[in-house]
Amino acid sequence: MKTDPRYQSDLDINIPESAPATAFSIKGEALEGKPAYLDMQATTPLDPRVLDAMLPHLLGNYGNPHSRTHQYGWDSESAVEVARKQVGTLIGADAKEITFTSGATESNNMAIKGVARFYKKRKNHIITTQTEHKCVLDSCRVLEQVSQILSAITSGPELKGGRCEPKRPASRFARSEQRVLSKHRDQAEAERRSGAVPPALLVLVLCCSLVRPLCAPLAPLVRSLLCGSSPSVLYLYPQEGFEVTYLPVQQATGLIDLEELAHHLTPKTSLVSVMAVNNEIGTVQPLAQIGALCRANKTFFHTDGAQMLGKLPIDVGDLNIDLMSMSSHKVYGPKGLGALYVRRRPRVRMEAQMSGGGQERGLRSGTLPHPLCVGFGRACEVAGEEMENDKIHVERLANKLRTEIQRRIPDVVINGGAGGVDGVGYIGCLNMSFAYVEGESLLMALKNIAVSSGSACTSASLEPSYVLRALGVGDELAHSSLRFGIGRFTTEEEIDFVVDLLDSHVARLREMSPLWEMVQEGIDLSTIKWSQDAH
Repeated sequence: MKTDPRYQSDLDINIPESAPATAFSIKGEALEGKPAYLDMQATTPLDPRVLDAMLPHLLGNYGNPHSRTHQYGWDSESAVEVARKQVGTLIGADAKEITFTSGATESNNMAIKGVARFYKKRKNHIITTQTEHKCVLDSCRVLEQVSQILSAITSGPELKGGRCEPKRPASRFARSEQRVLSKHRDQAEAERRSGAVPPALLVLVLCCSLVRPLCAPLAPLVRSLLCGSSPSVLYLYPQEGFEVTYLPVQQATGLIDLEELAHHLTPKTSLVSVMAVNNEIGTVQPLAQIGALCRANKTFFHTDGAQMLGKLPIDVGDLNIDLMSMSSHKVYGPKGLGALYVRRRPRVRMEAQMSGGGQERGLRSGTLPHPLCVGFGRACEVAGEEMENDKIHVERLANKLRTEIQRRIPDVVINGGAGGVDGVGYIGCLNMSFAYVEGESLLMALKNIAVSSGSACTSASLEPSYVLRALGVGDELAHSSLRFGIGRFTTEEEIDFVVDLLDSHVARLREMSPLWEMVQEGIDLSTIKWSQDAH
């Protein structure tokens, strides 16, 4: 490899052969070749059997699966339906209940927004947890953003200096929103319905302060209405206004409290969304009990099953799951494809979030990438065949990784599901905090190990993981956490290499830490009163 020109640097860097004994150098620390990959929760490598199934459809069978007039389209459509059945079989669902999407993020958006908006007139309450994936939390925040309206009554306009100005501008009512709302909204709505709008009356209904900036593009329309000779009524009603309950989790395990969930369920609750296996700490939620509570309350139950698919047994019927999000690249399939399970009996109805040709029974328009569908289907089929073997392999390596780290490195804290201990977590996801070590420094030092400090979707943020914060983990420990993901293609040599490298670098970084030195001297850090610069 040293003589291969592909691995030679094109930069002329003069690195001295020797360095002072007291200086720290990373020379020789980086090894040739790719790092050891222990980030299976972020993505998984493509299984060669999946690639073999995809290749014919990438080269020869390239027809549009929605073309109904020739053999190319028929062959592609047939391949998609086979894949749909393979995905459904893995979770105990009918093929007609599987809707292909671009990934679990789109599936989560479809499920949460689609169900909430369809049943909005009767139910406007959603329940989720504080440790959900970011796309679930953001979808809920979008639904709950607009919950108030500001009503302002403006008298007939008059011209001043060539400009059209109302006698009573809407800004005058900003300090008394509730008074104006209660006084004028019902009257204006009744007059609008009856058609009896006073000649000089303009009713302007604005959204709350969160949405008011969005009304700026409507300024020309407002001016034209104000300057018009005929009476006008402009209504800008809020689009969402849902109530969302974010359930806390138990600090030791990351599990939700079923009694608290039951307490928050109401006749107005349309949807409960709880992640099956947490992507950062591996906690496995009690899906069967959650599903039973939701079914008894006539509430739909949605789960993000991306981290559970193909790793643990799933039967959507037994678990009373109504909607389930899935992702292909988390189960050794290709990136760019996912699926949403939508129960047919009892039927779950939802509002489509994408307009177009009406593909996927009108739920998700757009041409399906049938080679990716084939790959996803084959990945699910392989996962069903290899699930028991994968479980044995992952458990053996995960147990070795956990026990060796705890034996060789002191002051290590396991977060959340405890790496599968006591059956509350998926053992292939191990989240550990290395006390008295600065997290970014540790990640930079571990260049030969592909691990992460949390979700790949939030890895660009320097903030501590909100999942660990929800568990009550302090910022210092949260910053020093690493997530190890073990999967089908992880080797024992990689585990040994990771443990050796961690042992070396954690010890080196702790020697540089004054906190570690104080702990070694027996000082209780909780008793120290830290001073802060007044400036």
